[in-house]
This record gives sequence, C-alpha cells and structure tokens, in this order.
Amino acid sequence: MYIPPVYKNTNAEQVRTFIRENAFGILISAEKEGAAPLATHLPLELEKESGPELYLYGHFARANPHWKNLKEGQEVLCIFNGPHSYVSSSWYQDEEVPTWNYISVQVRGVYQQLDEEALLASLHRMVDKYEKGSAEPVSLHDMSEKTMRQIRGIVGFRIRITQIEAAYKLSQGREADHPRIVEELNKRGSNSRAIARAMGKKNLD
Repeated sequence: MYIPPVYKNTNAEQVRTFIRENAFGILISAEKEGAAPLATHLPLELEKESGPELYLYGHFARANPHWKNLKEGQEVLCIFNGPHSYVSSSWYQDEEVPTWNYISVQVRGVYQQLDEEALLASLHRMVDKYEKGSAEPVSLHDMSEKTMRQIRGIVGFRIRITQIEAAYKLSQGREADHPRIVEELNKRGSNSRAIARAMGKKNLD
C-alpha cells in the first residue's frame, strides 16, 4: 500500500502486537487474472514457529466458496484495521484542509491449507487465547465428540508472511497542534479516543 515515509511504522514488535490485538482481518485474493478479487472477514492469528518465519492462522466456513478458489502457494493479502478518526482543521493553529487519522496494517503471504490435526491445534490456541479473560473459560478439550464434529464445517489454513506494511497516520508534522487535536479527539467516540491515545505514544520507529 502507499505509505508516505513519515507515516510508516517500522517498529516490528509494535506492529506485531497491533496485529494480535486487532486480529479480525480481511483476507483478499484474486480468483484469476482479470476477475474481481474475493474477500472474507475472519480472525487471523499471528504466530511465530520454531524458525524465523511468521504465520497467520485462520479458517473458512466450508460453505464459503472463497477457499475453493485458493491454490496452495497462492499469494494473498490480509488487511488489519485499527482505530480511525476525522480530524478537523479547526483544531490547527494555521489554516489547512481537514484530514483523517488511522492505523492500518497490510500483510502479504503465501496460502497453505491445513490438515485436520493442524487445524484442531490452531483452534485450541485461538480459543485458549480469547477465553483467558472469561469468568468461566471454556476449552475445546472439555467439549463432547458431538459438538467437536462441527469442525468438519470449516477449512483451516495458514499464511506464510512475506511482507508487512504498517501505516500509522497520527498527525505527524503537526506536533505543535497535537495538544488541541488530542483534546478534541477525547471529546468524541471510542475510535477517536483510541487515536488520541496512539498519538500520545512514542517510539514508532
């Protein structure tokens, strides 16, 4: 994606944390040259295995035709969106047009379908991750054979990551206006307040 250098976040650990905390992404692929791309919204879990490579793990509903149009080794694109907010130029000291602040990460990688064993392992990791904060956490280990048969209705995959690009557009270049921008953002909704918090963080590089 196009990212002006001033908005590019090259802090690898910060970007990985962002992906893990905003794991509900969009997987996009081209069915064939000249055809409209296919896109599916789904959780994509970032994992590092024994080697240096990073992977995204996920699964499709078997009824979703998207997976049938994906080939082993095909390049795909995944998009992870974070908070975003309109920024009024009335918050600036000098006249300027309004803009939009946002955080977005795009990941390119190679698609690989999982066998049943690898799919089940990925589901255990995902459920355990999100159940940690529950008052009465559930575990796939405790579910009946009948319930677990529902796994037949999904198709697992992983994506070997080849490129990560992160755009953190947070009013860079207007540092003198940051106090007013943050003040006004904090008067608005949750997305705007999240952008205000992000603007207050340092060490993006």
